[in-house]
Amino acid sequence: MLKTALIYGALSGAITIAVMSLGINSTDTLGEGSSSALFGYTIMLLALVLIFIGVKRYRDRELGGVIKFGPAFGLGLAIAAVAGVFYVIGWEINLAATDYAFVEQYPQAIIAQKEAAGASLEQLQKLTEDMAKFSEQYENPLYRLPITFMEIFPVGLLVALFSAAILRNPKAFPAR
Repeated sequence: MLKTALIYGALSGAITIAVMSLGINSTDTLGEGSSSALFGYTIMLLALVLIFIGVKRYRDRELGGVIKFGPAFGLGLAIAAVAGVFYVIGWEINLAATDYAFVEQYPQAIIAQKEAAGASLEQLQKLTEDMAKFSEQYENPLYRLPITFMEIFPVGLLVALFSAAILRNPKAFPAR
């Protein structure tokens, strides 16, 4: 079970961070708020489909096509956790490779978007203060690492739950 979690989690986390890093580093701006968030979470969801594949493969190859909800959910969570760790490691590598440019560019992009949307001077001032606080906190790895992990893990949790609910039925996607 551990081998399955490590393989599928590593693949999922590596795919997610590779695509997201390419997207972030290939553009001058960090994207348009909700559209870049939608892109990011879509990439995560697509990569985390490997949870379903990993649980199904384990059920079919190791357990003869039958798995209970608990073990399926546990394996799915393990895969999601490994994916989260790989995602965090990849993000830290990306930050170091770009000399932590994100810490400076992200707040500037958020402020520029609000300014373009017509935010008042008071709103912009408050946002600038909030973004300065964010930048200060984000420089601390004890803040940054869990925040980064929590970007991907809840998505993996949902996929693990969905996978376990479906794959506990041996008639769902039977082995060939």
